[in-house]
Amino acid sequence: MKLIETRQAVGHVLCHDLTQIIKDQYKDARFRKGHVVQPEDIPVLLEMGKEHLYVWEMEPGMVHENDAAERLLALCRNDHMDRSDVKEGKIELTAACDGLFRVDSRRLLAVNASDEVMIATRRGNTAVRRGDKLAGMRVIPLVIREEVLRAAEEAAGTGPLLELLPYVKKTAAIVATGSEVKKGLIQDTFTPVVRDKLASYGIETLAVTYSGDGVEAVRDAIGEMRNTGAELILCTGGMSVDPDDNTPGGIRAAGARVVAYGAPVLPGAMFLMGYFEDGTAVMGLPGCVMYAGATVFDLVLPRVAAGVEITRADLAAMGEGGLCLGCKPCRYPVCPFGK
Repeated sequence: MKLIETRQAVGHVLCHDLTQIIKDQYKDARFRKGHVVQPEDIPVLLEMGKEHLYVWEMEPGMVHENDAAERLLALCRNDHMDRSDVKEGKIELTAACDGLFRVDSRRLLAVNASDEVMIATRRGNTAVRRGDKLAGMRVIPLVIREEVLRAAEEAAGTGPLLELLPYVKKTAAIVATGSEVKKGLIQDTFTPVVRDKLASYGIETLAVTYSGDGVEAVRDAIGEMRNTGAELILCTGGMSVDPDDNTPGGIRAAGARVVAYGAPVLPGAMFLMGYFEDGTAVMGLPGCVMYAGATVFDLVLPRVAAGVEITRADLAAMGEGGLCLGCKPCRYPVCPFGK
């Protein structure tokens, strides 16, 4: 940092905010810390009474914070993301569409472990809406050494650290199990909940069928729903260990490959995830999906809607953060559940 005459400051970087006060009209920083002084700024600065300025000495091998932020942006930005203008050395990314936001956590950690740089993101594997904020990035000092910035870039490796996957699954079919529902002894309050959750991701429910109880009945109902061409089949209820709860057996009998029956998430432990050979996803939804504000279904559905295949490892990783605290009222997704 050095003190120079304002008339000699063109091209130099300001070390602090410069406030301008116009009585009854304006009081704010007229020039921000990090601003590169331009020729047209000189008359304004002199009118503000600034005949001398503290500036950074831009030596060879140093990078201004705005230019450094652009390079950090290049490490992060991917398709379907909008960027902000650089302001005070910071750039932000927002979602250009609805979709599933994902982060390469290992590489992001490597970058943030570097000196004098930072990239902050929202939690990965979460659903976002168009316009939602995704990430912000900047360097810590006003100017950064080229070798420090290059080390962060090397730590990032190849390819963007972030991605936003638009929802691609558009159709679903529902198999509502239980003889009490099929016989009309009780009202089906499960299907409307599932239909609404699907619609929030742009998924149309093509058909609903009532299977009754029994492995064969569930199997046949799934086969019927597969003939609709639906990309996702959801079986509601019948997921516990009671003798009449035959949904897992019916899904297996229908020919699905079961990825996992059971998930370390509460509510939602009795969840089943599977796939047919043609890639059609099938889920067995426990009863908690019908009445709980947020369950394992809310954690899995955005990924499936975005075309991401769910693995056993994915479900196992949901254990940390997979305990719903049962807040009243439910504030999901603005809460720790699934994060």
